[in-house]
Amino acid sequence: MKNTTERLEALLNLGSAYVSKAPESELVFKPNPLKWSKKQILGHLIDSAINNLQRFTEIQFETKPYKIRPYSQEGLVSANDYQNSKTAEILTLWLALNNRIVKVISLLSESTLNFQIEFDNGNISDLRFLVEDYVDHLEYHLNQIVKK
Repeated sequence: MKNTTERLEALLNLGSAYVSKAPESELVFKPNPLKWSKKQILGHLIDSAINNLQRFTEIQFETKPYKIRPYSQEGLVSANDYQNSKTAEILTLWLALNNRIVKVISLLSESTLNFQIEFDNGNISDLRFLVEDYVDHLEYHLNQIVKK
């Protein structure tokens, strides 16, 4: 997990540097009404962090396989109104949540990483997959934010 935590930390540095310097007009721009702005994408990453932090910690003491509960991505972005929130506030929240995730995953043992998870479609995997998928997901969306 050391490489995964280092990768996550590098992504946090990249995202923080970019968002803290980007003009607000760029962050709130929506390419079309059905697409998220960069600010809303950051909000989506907050929602992802909240849900995954809970998963990464709960799996350690819940019945296995741990059932992955899906969440409404669109609904959460809308309900949290990230588009009209202060950029500094959501950036701080995103960083705080992910710094906690770095801490949690750095404490996971090999045994814990092998804990089974079950998706709502019945597919089985393990915590290691979930952690790596989380970082891949964050990287994918962060690339959407930092691209010009």
